[in-house]
Amino acid sequence: MSGQFQMAIKSDPQELSHAAATLFAASAGHAVAHKGFFTVALSGGSTPRGTHRLLAEEPFVSNIPWNKTHIFWVDERCVPVADPGSNYGAARADFITRAPIVGTNVHPMPVHMDPHEGAAHYQFEITRFFKTGLNEIPVFDLILLGVGTDGHTASLFPGTPALRAQKEFITVVKGGTPNVNRLTMTYPILNHARQVVFLVTGKSKAIVVQALIEKKRQDLPAQGIQPRAGKLTWLLDRQAAALLKVRAL
Repeated sequence: MSGQFQMAIKSDPQELSHAAATLFAASAGHAVAHKGFFTVALSGGSTPRGTHRLLAEEPFVSNIPWNKTHIFWVDERCVPVADPGSNYGAARADFITRAPIVGTNVHPMPVHMDPHEGAAHYQFEITRFFKTGLNEIPVFDLILLGVGTDGHTASLFPGTPALRAQKEFITVVKGGTPNVNRLTMTYPILNHARQVVFLVTGKSKAIVVQALIEKKRQDLPAQGIQPRAGKLTWLLDRQAAALLKVRAL
């Protein structure tokens, strides 16, 4: 079963950030109203930081049920929290320390241990939180992703074994910039989310966005993001969408 596809093109990164924060708040409200809590997995990079900062500002900070919001990470570099490359460190500075979030509701990836041990630990933590059985895959309410100029998403880089992961939904990858060990979610858990949203800005991404959305290539890792029953949304700014022939919905 395939999910729904939606695309929206915003005039600039600021408008995109506002749209993403609005979507975050709406997803949180809907999840809490229907099942009592909200789960989200965040990505790193520069694009989502504008959204993250807005989450700690009005009107969003007062409209999000923070005490029932649980924050996880899609991927993380195995670097100290104070390192500029830490996705958790950036999110902590941007909004986690500025919003009324319950400390135990924040679930950073464990980069302080051996990467393979860290991957197993995080998979166990997610399984325990969602109370899923051995053959069940946890279902996040919202997963926010980016895409690289090489077509990678999360830390699923072209040609890496992580692309073939079936049983594990957290694995170890080495690559990217900087070229360090990383922990990343894999396709099985990413494609089980209720909603997956790509946030993409800038003219440097226009070629890869066109290739992904217009299906000009099938070898790009981000092409593997196809939610089984959830909604797939692309939020693009005008520069990132510059080469698209399809119209936004």
